[in-house]
Amino acid sequence: MEEDDNLPNTAAAAAEASDSALQRKHAAMIERLSNSHQSRLARKPNSESNSTFISTSSFLSRFSESKNSIESTLSRIRQTPDPHSNPTLKSELDNVSISIADLEKLVAENSFSLPSYEVRTCLKTITDLKQLVEQVMCEVIPRKKFSFKNKSTKKITTQNDIISEVPNVESKDSVLRVLDSPGFRGKENEVLVKEFGRGNDEEIREFVLSDLKGCDVRLMGNVRALFVHKLIDCKVYVGPVFGSVLIEEVTNCVFVMASHQIRIHQAKRCDFYLRVRSRPIIEDSDGVRFAPYCLKYDGIEKDLEEANLGEETGNWSNVDDFKWLRAVQSPNWSILPENERVGTVDISNREPKI
Repeated sequence: MEEDDNLPNTAAAAAEASDSALQRKHAAMIERLSNSHQSRLARKPNSESNSTFISTSSFLSRFSESKNSIESTLSRIRQTPDPHSNPTLKSELDNVSISIADLEKLVAENSFSLPSYEVRTCLKTITDLKQLVEQVMCEVIPRKKFSFKNKSTKKITTQNDIISEVPNVESKDSVLRVLDSPGFRGKENEVLVKEFGRGNDEEIREFVLSDLKGCDVRLMGNVRALFVHKLIDCKVYVGPVFGSVLIEEVTNCVFVMASHQIRIHQAKRCDFYLRVRSRPIIEDSDGVRFAPYCLKYDGIEKDLEEANLGEETGNWSNVDDFKWLRAVQSPNWSILPENERVGTVDISNREPKI
């Protein structure tokens, strides 16, 4: 009986020892990172004690100047009289997007020498600027009339299905876009196919995937922005996205997509095969894994070049977890092991060939 009574104490002691070991391992890792950084600083000439402060101060000044310039330009564009008749606004917005990309590159190049708090703050600012550009673009550039046509012999949705009842979307970030954008909504166990810019429709600026379960989604051609909301057990294959992708509340899904910016909220047990110009961002997610883009269809190389996504940047593995602030790797995401990845997915004939 005495031996049985001691079992809880033994288990508690083992758990305490395990926690202690993890803490020591964590502390050792932080110390190694710190020593490595100090060694780099020591190798630099004239590395005085205030050099980091000067570097940080200079960086923040430059960052603030660029941010203020971008916000000023966007404010001026918003106040343009009769913006829909001004043909120069689109090129101005494109230049703003380039400025934001340069700002993001500046942060990436200096992130190692900056305090972690400043890096997180700057990344948050860049994300807000990207969203502001999308909002201004929706306000000042008129939407072209949308028409829809499919050639597939499989069961697909009609135009009435695409612009169907809008789901209850809680995110303030995406609700306005979801309200009036074409897309696939409220489908289950269907193959959903859409071709953009193939001569059968005019340019679609934004597309929505919402409230789908067990569906295969295949989007070919270029689209400006993509919004994904409430998907379960779906496979989503997406050609190049000129702007951004916002993904919210997805579970047990596979995404194959190329875009300039990708932000993921509340994803559970999902795999992402990405080509992306900036670092993917996750928030409130767990069990998500990442691998390089692997999509193929007739004409995809041309589409990628037109979207300025022709080259692999390697950013698919540079994931930022905005809810993980520690110096060690976030436990919420990982690299998908090569032996578990799918091969090239070919949707040229609207049937994925893996």
